[in-house]
Amino acid sequence: MAGIFALTNLHPTVASCKDLAVALRQLDGRGFKAYRDLELTEGFGFAGSVPFHLSIDYVQADPFAPPSRLTLSIPRTATGVPDHLLQDTHRRRGLCHGLALAIAHATGQKTQDRSDLQIDRPRQQILDRSCVQWVGDELIIRLSARLPAAGRRIQGHQAARLLCERLPAVLQAGVIYEHLDVQHLQQLATCAADGDALRGQLADHDLVAFVADGSRLPRRSGIDDRPLQSHAISWQSPPSLRVELEQADGTRITGTGIRRGVTAIVGGGFHGKSTLLDALRMGVYEHVPGDGREGVVCDETAVSIRAEDGRRISGVDLSPFIGPLPQGRRTDHFTSDDASGSTSQAAAIVEALEIGSRLLLIDEDTAATNFMIRDQRMRQLIGDQQEPITPFIDRVGQLAATGTSTIVVTGGSSDYLSVADTVIAMEEYRPVDVTERAHELVPLTGNTVGAWPATRGRIPLPQSLNPRRGRRERSVRARTRHELEVGGTFLDLSALGQLVDESQTRALGQALLHIHHHYLGEHLDVAQICAAVLDDIRSEGWSVLTQDRFQPDLAQFRAFELSATLNRLRTLQVEPAPGAVT
Repeated sequence: MAGIFALTNLHPTVASCKDLAVALRQLDGRGFKAYRDLELTEGFGFAGSVPFHLSIDYVQADPFAPPSRLTLSIPRTATGVPDHLLQDTHRRRGLCHGLALAIAHATGQKTQDRSDLQIDRPRQQILDRSCVQWVGDELIIRLSARLPAAGRRIQGHQAARLLCERLPAVLQAGVIYEHLDVQHLQQLATCAADGDALRGQLADHDLVAFVADGSRLPRRSGIDDRPLQSHAISWQSPPSLRVELEQADGTRITGTGIRRGVTAIVGGGFHGKSTLLDALRMGVYEHVPGDGREGVVCDETAVSIRAEDGRRISGVDLSPFIGPLPQGRRTDHFTSDDASGSTSQAAAIVEALEIGSRLLLIDEDTAATNFMIRDQRMRQLIGDQQEPITPFIDRVGQLAATGTSTIVVTGGSSDYLSVADTVIAMEEYRPVDVTERAHELVPLTGNTVGAWPATRGRIPLPQSLNPRRGRRERSVRARTRHELEVGGTFLDLSALGQLVDESQTRALGQALLHIHHHYLGEHLDVAQICAAVLDDIRSEGWSVLTQDRFQPDLAQFRAFELSATLNRLRTLQVEPAPGAVT
């Protein structure tokens, strides 16, 4: 065989750690591209205290390019992980989170830095990640590695030490159960299982969210979602809203149950209204032990809604909120390259409902005022025949009646008190049930317009996405958590309030490529496409998105974030789906 194995007369299927070390040393001083021969092999078997199989999936183009990618397969029996941590998907997810942290610690990696060996280091939320997975009876670990070089010349001896000495040492410290913080691993598995158990009981108790007593909601800053270390007030439920739910082991805990329907969160500035909503927004994820939000869960279909001036809207039926526009422009298949705040917020709600959201989360600070409310004096001054916008307050009760609840933060207007089933006042970060008092001041009015209208799905057309960029047929890059490039198209995802990790953004980019290759042109609507992609990942694993070039830094996303990403393509073109959905 040509290349590296011609130097050692090896067959790739029987290559060992010793063979790899010999071959790497023989590459010393050669041009960096000679490393590429490593991709031609079927991997290397490592014996010793941690037996594993190493595959080199991708070799970086040069020393300054994104790092190389490694896949390690370790027999479960070699790890010593007990059965109870693998008994369900949620505990496995927590375990994998802990193993990723342990490996990061073993490599000396403190953040997503430029160390020689890197793993996709997890944060506060417990997510499925491509970097650590259990597949059958094997633990699969995917790492990034910066192969040693001096300029553009291979440092073969250093490469041998990296892959044949340092890598096994990292595994010895990072995956062998008896060498790990066993208590922390068990706590992570328990947190993941408890969060799922609590969320699974919401519907049976007629709830859309739950905040456990003792939770600590404030964060360190707007860019640091770790818990505030000092002066954080523990959550204590008002008696009228206190409910009991069971954790995964049957232990009962108390907390605030937020019921289905319309809930208004009120209170003075700096008293914790938006902090509560932010915690609920993150309640679609499980959190690590000690985060303070481990016991905060909400309906898994919850979507954070906000105005987004300037976004593109493609073929969305805005007629529930916006009637015919001047010059007779229709809104039942509305397209705009520069949507206003009210139009963009209406589109965000319709798009969320299209995917099946049962809970909308809205903060007045990031909402369009003219979309949220329209007071009586303004209605008298500007008649309904001159105002195409039906404000959300006129529709929120209908949505609740059809199964979609709303939690809205409002501090500057009493309007939503007239439609709120529950009113929670935040007083110095402590919740108070003021529903009765609010309804004494502002009586309930009920719905002001008719039934929620049926809407149709949208079918993306094949020309909606072109992933080609220059000579590359498939180009996708996550610049940041909220910036994505696909082909020559730039996507601004800053309005996706439940996107928490750049690895999710990378996965969304790969999902768009998967959609382009498999689902555009199949006459599927947006909801069907998103469901199909998630089904593919569940059944075939992360590799289904990357065409077997295993990517070590992808993380789970929901159908709602995938839909929102697809909808923000400025090249998106759609046609109405036949039939109607409610």
